[in-house]
Amino acid sequence: MPRTIALIAHDKKKDDLVDFAIRHQPLLSRYHLIATETTGKQIQEATSLKIELVAPGSLGGDAQIAARVVTREIIAVIFLIDPLNPRPSEPDIQGLLRICNLHSIPLATNLGTAEAIANSFAQSLVAHLIFNPVSGHGNFKQDLNFIKELLEPHLHLEVHLTSPDISPQELANQAIAQDADLIIASGGDGTVSAVSGAVIGTNIPLGIIPRGTANAFAMALGITQQISPIRKACEVILAGKTKVVDAARCNDLPLILLAGIGYEAETIEKADREAKNRWGSLAYIMAGWQQLDEQNLFEAEIEIEGEIRTLQAGAITIANAAPPTSVLAQGIGEVVADDGLLDITIATVDNKLQAVTTILSMLGAALIKTSAELDNIVHLRAQKVKISANPPQKVVLDGEIIGNTPLEIECIPQSLTIFASFVE
Repeated sequence: MPRTIALIAHDKKKDDLVDFAIRHQPLLSRYHLIATETTGKQIQEATSLKIELVAPGSLGGDAQIAARVVTREIIAVIFLIDPLNPRPSEPDIQGLLRICNLHSIPLATNLGTAEAIANSFAQSLVAHLIFNPVSGHGNFKQDLNFIKELLEPHLHLEVHLTSPDISPQELANQAIAQDADLIIASGGDGTVSAVSGAVIGTNIPLGIIPRGTANAFAMALGITQQISPIRKACEVILAGKTKVVDAARCNDLPLILLAGIGYEAETIEKADREAKNRWGSLAYIMAGWQQLDEQNLFEAEIEIEGEIRTLQAGAITIANAAPPTSVLAQGIGEVVADDGLLDITIATVDNKLQAVTTILSMLGAALIKTSAELDNIVHLRAQKVKISANPPQKVVLDGEIIGNTPLEIECIPQSLTIFASFVE
């Protein structure tokens, strides 16, 4: 546990340590606590703190704690000693003192230094990093070690790895329950979206360390770059500047980027994990080119503020935020992430040549932030929209296929606080 505080006390100092724990219970509850058995049980009886118990000090519990210091699991040790009348059966401070000195771990031996550590930690930020080891095409262990190297000197960092058994949103909910000062999502857009789903409306700042294939949300917010994206993202988090942006709900699922119906969803499905690992972002281009030959028009029914419109479409994109590279979202050349509205773009094409021309025109419009003004593009804006399709169409949400139409999306204005490099 990287946020672990160890608690030990000689017999005549145990009451002092219990009183210390009572006074600082709100602070200590934010950390993982480890204590020698007798001391830990006394603290548990007097407080509601959860404590991991090791062996009693007389049986080597202090050595077990020292071993955890060596493996850098412990960030501070509070060992209240009796300097006048130590008992032969009680643990000796010297061995633990040497280990803490070797590894630069704070060690308090009296209430004064214990209070100093508590005051220091009260001013420190506790960050929970939710890390998806499957994202990206590099060595995830190297990425994680690099992130820890950059952040741990400045934050009390707890790392959670996603797995098939526990989702990013579940881990984020656990972090919120532990009173996290900030939450960091590291992975692709799907990971970031899932973590955001828990963070929406909490006012807890969200840091983003992009390691996915597209990293569209990070691009839209200006917190990634081609050279050393992990370093850049960590610098943005440590700079501490935040911006409040919109989020949305799509069929009760979180949406921070966009939902795609038809062409985009089919393209995402074709670009499987193996293709993305091999080709990176090029996998989407290859899949999209193939889909141009297969995409058929469908009838879409769109309801906004009680008004229903029926259109023929090949692709529909509903965007909360999107970088210029999310071409099909660029109905008017720019998606604003904090305007309280969704951008709905409906595209209809008759052949592959028209599709290519449309995509290039919309990309150019996005780069200069102006409308492409194409006859086969319809753009709408709304806070809430309902869409159905005949025949039903696949839906992609923030890079992940979630099923088929119909869907209902509602913007939640100013609901997500993120660390960003552009703050007005």
